Amino acid sequence: MSTATKSPKAKPAKSAEPKAPKISEEVYRAELFRLQTEFVKLQEWVRHTGQRLVVIFEGRDGAGKGGTIKRITEYLNPRVARIAALPSPTERERGQWYYQRYIAHLPAKGEIVLFDRSWYNRAGVEKVMGFCTPQEHALFLRQTPIFEQMLIDDGILLRKYWFSVSANEQLRRFKARLSDPVRQWKLSPMDTESLYRREDYSRAKDEMMVHTDTPVSPWYVVESDIKKHARLNMMAHLLATIEYHDVERPHVKLPKTPVVSGNYQRPPRELSKYVDDYAATLMGDT
Repeated sequence: MSTATKSPKAKPAKSAEPKAPKISEEVYRAELFRLQTEFVKLQEWVRHTGQRLVVIFEGRDGAGKGGTIKRITEYLNPRVARIAALPSPTERERGQWYYQRYIAHLPAKGEIVLFDRSWYNRAGVEKVMGFCTPQEHALFLRQTPIFEQMLIDDGILLRKYWFSVSANEQLRRFKARLSDPVRQWKLSPMDTESLYRREDYSRAKDEMMVHTDTPVSPWYVVESDIKKHARLNMMAHLLATIEYHDVERPHVKLPKTPVVSGNYQRPPRELSKYVDDYAATLMGDT
């Protein structure tokens, strides 16, 4: 008999894919601020020329839509640029033409509206979760290109973005929200259900793209597994699709000194209710 000893079993090699390279925080911050500065220029051009801009943000839960919107609007004038994030329709709204409640949020002259989810709810969550009938879903796919053509024909600038996130990254983000006290509100039973029904959502998205990705109103897909890359990519792309330009602002000159009449006296401090100096309690002995 052979007395050769058996060699120990080799451990299986890890099959994890190498992580994609990420830009540095310094580069990200600098480029983000540059793009945000351009969005201020875009805002002023929209306001000055009376343009109407609609940007639609769609994608799976946790794909990074809200974070991108937050960065776009950080320095914008809320009287010019606003976010439309509609709740579930009321009983009255369910009895209206489907697009009616969204029409109420479309921009007037000189306004920008960013839809954090939009009428495309019917193509995604409503279809997958059974919140609309097959007939209503089919009608939506047929009417939406016509509806969007009407908006464009009336002069509205319409841009549509789909944020694409992988299953593993979506799950990782959901787990992170569970233990984050300032983001727990972002996770709902509907979100967790979307993980279970991921393939159904994929089929619904594919069908939506087939019917509503048109030459005049195309979908632009943003790969969003790396949030910071997704933000920069989407923001740069949107700016590149619009031929805006710098608008000359009126020159504002501050007075050398305030006008002092000599007959004004400030009321005694004790007559007003001042907020406690909470910040001072954080300074310690200084």
